[in-house]
Amino acid sequence: MTTRRVIALLGKRDAPTDAVEEYCRYLGRALAQHEISLELRRVPWDSRGWSESLKDLRLQAQSLPPYTWFLVQYTALAWSTRGFPFQFLRVLKVLRASNACIAVVFHDVEPFPGSRLVDRFRRALQTHVMRRAVAVANRAVFTVPLEKISWLPAGASNAVFVPVGPNLPVPSNPYAVPPAASRSDVSAPVVAVFGITGGSAGVHETQLILASIRAAAQKLGKLHLCVFGRNADSAGPALREGIRDLPVDLSVEGVLEEARVVERLSTSDVLLFVRGAISSRRSSAIAGIACGLPVIAFAGSETAAPITDAGVVLVPSDNQDELNATLLRVLSDPTYRTELSTRSLRAFAEHFSWRSIAIRLAALLK
Repeated sequence: MTTRRVIALLGKRDAPTDAVEEYCRYLGRALAQHEISLELRRVPWDSRGWSESLKDLRLQAQSLPPYTWFLVQYTALAWSTRGFPFQFLRVLKVLRASNACIAVVFHDVEPFPGSRLVDRFRRALQTHVMRRAVAVANRAVFTVPLEKISWLPAGASNAVFVPVGPNLPVPSNPYAVPPAASRSDVSAPVVAVFGITGGSAGVHETQLILASIRAAAQKLGKLHLCVFGRNADSAGPALREGIRDLPVDLSVEGVLEEARVVERLSTSDVLLFVRGAISSRRSSAIAGIACGLPVIAFAGSETAAPITDAGVVLVPSDNQDELNATLLRVLSDPTYRTELSTRSLRAFAEHFSWRSIAIRLAALLK
């Protein structure tokens, strides 16, 4: 069978880690099993300007065979510094004029919130761009269920739902992961937190984490809190101060190598996910599911199956009392924890593994 070339097209690189690039890298490995070679290319508008970047893109597209698939990755900030991605439509126009087939992968599925005049304008522009992108593309791939998308035109026959996977080297056989209930020393359950939002949102998340850990430690005694990933270092001082009088061991690490993230998650008992509401586009939450963890998370407008099929215990948004009670139950009940762990492994195998994702996307790219 002949290997087909598919181009994954990205905009500006994110820092310190680029989750969309990691998504493409893991997806490419999985698509190779379907005789598809996924090549990563960028439109370097942030360093070379839009005119030169679009000219280069046109030449690249025209050098490829007609009807080559471009898997174009969309987040608003990848195509605009401040989230006004009107140039994204020019990218699609260049590809269309070059007889390329276009699949847009929407990692941002809703426009940015905000009540200021500039926020309302940005939201209107983002909605317009996304609607036009759906109209132009041969395939529109959404990372949350279609019924959860507020602006998607009715009858968009080219729209499909494919969740993201974990950007981690998890075992090919998810059932090789030990159940969460069997992992830690019973005297010190381990609570993992993978990433904290920056700015004022991160301050709020840190307080949620500390309050729930405080409530659990007062009931259970010694705990271990393991915080790592984006902005973990920034939250470190507040976390250390917050547990100063508690029987809690704290480890704080910043951005880790992927294998070390798997190690941290695989030796934990639960993932506490308070970075907004959980959904099937939140790869850091799916990382916990892939490692067989129960996940405690807030429910929101994007929360729906298949993420709810995993071992996810949903808490009403910002409900501290419910968050405290849920963490206490998960840590104190091994049977319940094992049940949640089993659900996570099953959902990963069926919905969030790269093998499952590649099967769906390979069928779309014919």
